[in-house]
Parts: sequence; structure tokens; C-alpha cells
Amino acid sequence: MKAIVLESAENPVVYKDVDKPVPGAGEVLVQIKAAALNRRDYWITIGKYAGIKYPTILGADGAGIVTEAGAGAEEWLNKEVIINPSINWGEHAEFQSKEFKILGLPDDGTLAKYVKVSAAQLHSKPAHLNWQQAAALPLAGLTAYRALFSKAHAKAGDKVLVVGVGAGTGTFLLQWAVAAGCQVFVTSGSGEKIEKAKQLGAAAGVSYKAQDWAEQLKQLAGGFDIVVDSALGPNFVKIPDLCNPGGRIVFFGGTAGDIPEINARPLFWKQLQLLGTTMGTNNEFSAMMNFVKEHQITPVIDEVFPLAEAKQAIDKMGKSSQFGKLVLQVS
Repeated sequence: MKAIVLESAENPVVYKDVDKPVPGAGEVLVQIKAAALNRRDYWITIGKYAGIKYPTILGADGAGIVTEAGAGAEEWLNKEVIINPSINWGEHAEFQSKEFKILGLPDDGTLAKYVKVSAAQLHSKPAHLNWQQAAALPLAGLTAYRALFSKAHAKAGDKVLVVGVGAGTGTFLLQWAVAAGCQVFVTSGSGEKIEKAKQLGAAAGVSYKAQDWAEQLKQLAGGFDIVVDSALGPNFVKIPDLCNPGGRIVFFGGTAGDIPEINARPLFWKQLQLLGTTMGTNNEFSAMMNFVKEHQITPVIDEVFPLAEAKQAIDKMGKSSQFGKLVLQVS
């Protein structure tokens, strides 16, 4: 079968033939119809990710049809499914276990004609989504869902700031919060992305490149009950001052760098919460799927590439020019 393989440090994205996997007890073989990229895939291909293993088939996100099932997994045979890429979360909902891993490294992932996964990772594909939309949902959707609802406890009427809208997680945060009845504001380095965010329901947005970006947000919103940030870096020092008393600041990445020296007094005086998160549990994945079905949400797709052009798609992700998800058509 054809697959995108992390071959070596010198040749990280190779389109080649590999052996078709064979499912064991409790496992299934999913014929992938579409897969999607995450920032994680880009970091892996440039060698800036923990636990890199050669060779590995890349890809955490995928949707398709179960074509083979091992003992105990026969109920899934011929079903249309979405794969939860969060593996071995563990018994505690509050944090992942030491055995936790994400599909696509170290286990072979979804950028292939077939992928072998545990039946426990399968969820039925929502009927209103096509294959490309379904494939766009898993990793970024789950990360955004846990951040917004499990961690920040978002509810109708909350004022939410999404820092860095445009990437998969940022776009899902916007969609989830709007569907939940929140008033959503965004930041981006692109005026075009801010306008697209408004089309999805954002109340307003500002450029984080502006010197007075925080002051602009203060004038627009007054203050925020929830701030979700995947960048950190120098701009983070201004976020506590933007929060309302009792506000929740959730973060799950640090693409702009570490948190610099910060005045912690607003944190305790305003009773703010600083909450780290990553991925999510299988129960949260199920809750996210129900949320998508209830609100008939359609993931935003920036561009679709054939599987053979995965390198071009990964290169585009490296430039951060996309709004929404980059998807690969597999079969």
C-alpha cells in the first residue's frame, strides 16, 4: 500500500509502498478515505519533536471504512468511522498516563491507504460530514474541546479570546465557542484571517503585530472570562490584565517561546486560573462528537492535497498561511 513515511532525518517525507498492516485481537484495519495534518507533523519532519522514530508512517487524523476486524472488534466491520488519535490516556481524566501516545509516532499513522488501530479508538462518522471534513476533526478538535469546556468551563455569555486564530485548533476554538453561545474575539497576524474569523461568528479581532493590540482588545471587549493561547511568548505578559475577575487562561503550546517574567499580582488578586492542557480523553472525544452532531458543525478546510503531495502540504503548514485544516485525499 502507499504511505507517507518518515524515512530518515535527511529524507523525512517519502511517498512509498509499504506492507499492509494486519489487525490482531481487538484491532481493526481502517481504509483511510481522507487524512489531515497537524502542526505536530511539521515539527516531526524538521526533527523538533520528542521520540522521533525511523521509519514511521505519519498522521494522527483520519476517517475511513473498517475493512478488517480482529477478534472482539467484529461489530465495527464495514462501518464509517473517525479515529481518535489519543492512545492510552489512562484512568485519570485530569492528566494523561505515562503510556500516553498519539497516533502517527511512535505507532504508524493515517497518511496511508490503511491504518491499524484499536477498536476502542473508533467513533462513528457524523452523517452530515464528508470524508475530508471528518478527517479534519480529531486531534485539533479534541484539543480545542478539552481546553474550552473541560478546562475553562465555557458557557453561553462568556467572553472568549482566541489567541492566534487560523490554525486548526484556533479555528475549532472559534467554532466551538460560537456554537456554545459565547462572544468570541480573536487575534491574528493576518487581516485576512481576522475577516474569515468574523465570517465564522467572531465579534471582532485585532492584529497581534500591533504595538497596542492589548489596548485595542480592552476597548473592544472590556475584559475576558476565558483566554485560550497556543503561542505564549512575549505577548503573554499582557493577558492577565485582559482577564475579568475569575478568568481562566488555558494554553496548550508555545510556538512563540516561553512565558517571560510576569507580574503575578493580577493572577492572585483577580483569582485567575492558569491551566495547561493537551489532547483529551476518549469520553471528551465522544462529547465533542455529540457536540458536532448537535450543532451540525462543519470543520473549516483550507486546502485538499492528494496523498502523494503530502510534502507540499507540510511545507504550507510550515509557513502558517492556512486558515483551517490541511487535508490529504487518500482513497
